[in-house]
Amino acid sequence: MSAKKIYVHTFGCQMNVHDSEQMIELLRGHGYEATMEPKQADLIIVNTCSIREKADQKAYSQLGRYQALKGKKPGLVLGVSGCLAQQLGGEFFKKFARLDFVLGTHNIHRLPAVLADIGTTGSPRVETAFHETVPSTGIVAIPGKGTVTAFVTIMQGCDNFCAFCVVPYLRGREESREFGDILAEIRMLAASGVKEVTLLGQNVNSYGKTLRDGYSFAELLRAIGRVEGIERIRFTTSHPRDLSGDIIRCFAEVDALCEHIHLPVQSGSDRILNRMNRSYTRDDYLTKVEMLRETRPGISITSDMIVGFPGETEDDFLATLDLMERVRFDGLFSFKYSDRPGTAASGFDGKVPEEEKGRRLRELQALQDRHTLQKNLACVGRKEEVLVEGTSKQNRQELTGRTRSNRIVNFESRENGTGRTVTVLISAAYQHSLRGELTESFQSIPEEVTDVC
Repeated sequence: MSAKKIYVHTFGCQMNVHDSEQMIELLRGHGYEATMEPKQADLIIVNTCSIREKADQKAYSQLGRYQALKGKKPGLVLGVSGCLAQQLGGEFFKKFARLDFVLGTHNIHRLPAVLADIGTTGSPRVETAFHETVPSTGIVAIPGKGTVTAFVTIMQGCDNFCAFCVVPYLRGREESREFGDILAEIRMLAASGVKEVTLLGQNVNSYGKTLRDGYSFAELLRAIGRVEGIERIRFTTSHPRDLSGDIIRCFAEVDALCEHIHLPVQSGSDRILNRMNRSYTRDDYLTKVEMLRETRPGISITSDMIVGFPGETEDDFLATLDLMERVRFDGLFSFKYSDRPGTAASGFDGKVPEEEKGRRLRELQALQDRHTLQKNLACVGRKEEVLVEGTSKQNRQELTGRTRSNRIVNFESRENGTGRTVTVLISAAYQHSLRGELTESFQSIPEEVTDVC
């Protein structure tokens, strides 16, 4: 009997991407294999995000397309998972009559049982209960042959309750994975050929607070840095309040820890930060940035920013632009504020008109585009260490990879160097990527590489 095929359409953050990987891995033992073509699938899952209203609408549109496909293919099983599934639960069936199941954020491990029950009864299923622990965090998804990067979940949930954020209500409270289980997974990944791991959590800086053995995030970073075969470590996402001096020192002490940190600030106004319940001031944030740059000169810093939060005045917005000028982020994810059901901010007064939010976002993004391009242009003429991830999607004659500072680099090569770490001389810079020239064969790497750009 040939394997059934599963297609997962993923929206949202890296946590969701990894959740999708885990669902596919879980079903491999139940007669399924992944496909990249929805029309070939026997099972389609839309893994949703609910961080912003726009994400909701994208998921609805895609589900509508797959529901139409199911109408032409009656045997197709259609499900929805992720944060929006957790939020709406059975309400999804009112919107999509052909939907077979709704799977919440704590219930990935229940997927085989849900499918078996649907196969037996034909009845739709809803699984959105929160559990004391999240069993799916222990599902190890070994990447396919030739894959050199992997995600590793180290914790689930969030205890911060930022006024704009729905995540604590949909992912639950913080739960850290056992220290030894994380290391065991990473050793397995290294044995399979993975060279770079990205540690995932809603707030990785608070890792360990729920563990009885008292391990901290800094201790975890140091331990992973000693795993043979792991050349690079990244993590996301960080809360500025919990970015301790011990974590910052890891950027100098752990050779494998890449010179990049994503540190969401959300606003440059103290008044708005307080209203957001972010638990730090702009000066606190700037101090952390200074400590990072003193500890690891050249570190790449990226961030998140929200414009148009309820009550945000023009002066508040100008304070945000001022902070951006002071920090000069290497990159920025920026968004217009949108109300999320159940959050504190959804009940705040002082809503900013959509037109004004749009103007502020355009101005902010234009400033960041200038900063990003300037940062990238500063890389031209430097030699950069690049981990080759595969063939460029835009040009099959080129290879692509990332610098330790998380910049994409494309370069020509007659050899397939996937998985190799090479030195590339940067020859051109663009808004979202760099171009370079390979300086040596894949068989050797010069000892000296210039400072990270």
